[in-house]
Amino acid sequence: MITVSKKWIRLIGIVGCTVWMASCKQASDAGVKSSSYAVMQIEAVDKEFSSSYSASIRGRQDIDIYPQVSGTIEKLCVTEGQKVRRGQSLFIIDQVPYKAALKTATANVEAARAALGTAELTYKSNKELYAQKVVSEFSLKTAENSYLTAKAQLSQAEAQEISARNNLSYTEVKSPSDGVVGALPYRAGALVSANMPYPLTTVSDNSDMYVYFSMTENQLLALTRQYGDMDEALKNMPEVELRLNDNSVYNKKGVIESISGVIDRQTGTVVARVVFPNESRLLHSGASGTVVVPSIYKDCIAIPQTATVRMQDKTIVYKVVDGKAVSTLITVAANNDGREYVVLDGLKAGDEIVSEGAGLVREGMQVK
Repeated sequence: MITVSKKWIRLIGIVGCTVWMASCKQASDAGVKSSSYAVMQIEAVDKEFSSSYSASIRGRQDIDIYPQVSGTIEKLCVTEGQKVRRGQSLFIIDQVPYKAALKTATANVEAARAALGTAELTYKSNKELYAQKVVSEFSLKTAENSYLTAKAQLSQAEAQEISARNNLSYTEVKSPSDGVVGALPYRAGALVSANMPYPLTTVSDNSDMYVYFSMTENQLLALTRQYGDMDEALKNMPEVELRLNDNSVYNKKGVIESISGVIDRQTGTVVARVVFPNESRLLHSGASGTVVVPSIYKDCIAIPQTATVRMQDKTIVYKVVDGKAVSTLITVAANNDGREYVVLDGLKAGDEIVSEGAGLVREGMQVK
């Protein structure tokens, strides 16, 4: 029979208790282990983001010039790229046949006027003779009809004269507006007509340039929500920049003048138009570039994208409440710079959130 002293029994009990307490402590620590995460306190700030859109450049007016009469070009009055004023002559078409036609029409007017005078005298004479019962009613009616016919023939001759005079004026092709002359594919001696497939030239009003770009339906909705409605958006949107094809930035800023109210069914986009001044004539109709549209948010909540977790179409952040992570659904603006989001709903100034590594955080985790 083995006998164990009370002293040894007491010692073994103390050691066992100590080991058990240590193991419990380790288990407890494993269950509530806290992780170190960067946190930030939300503050209201002003932010500006920019969005880039491919754009096409057009003159305020690009007018194709076609002749209104047929003939050979007698003279070119301008050169390619020349600035012209409204009413300035561009081309002169051979005028000889049209001058002859005008003379003929003028002569016909004079002849018709003389015939009308004779018919009028005959009619008046017959009226007097009929009153004296010298001529019959038939003779009177015949004279009256001749007078009315002569009157109509004069009107017809005058109309032909006006047409001939207009045709002669059309031989001098003039600019319908201020602008810059485009290419001149036809030279002196070329036969031209109103039915020709290509214009004589194009006159572009380049004093101001229209720059067109397309935005998606979602971008349009975000823009409308940002400013309240489309009219307010057009009034309050900041000026935009134009990046040219060589990546240089145009030295004048433009204003978004209009946004189409119809969404293209095929592309799902709307067309917006920006007006840029062009005193230097650096911009040319037909060129392309990139419109840079800023979006300015006043007193907004901006957070780093590393503080968010995307789950399908939802965005989540983790608020720090009593040192623990609490998931919160937020709504962010469509515009971003790839580093930050503007929060439209879900956070307010003074909130504290996990700012980095949000994808590793779990609900209720001790983070602080």
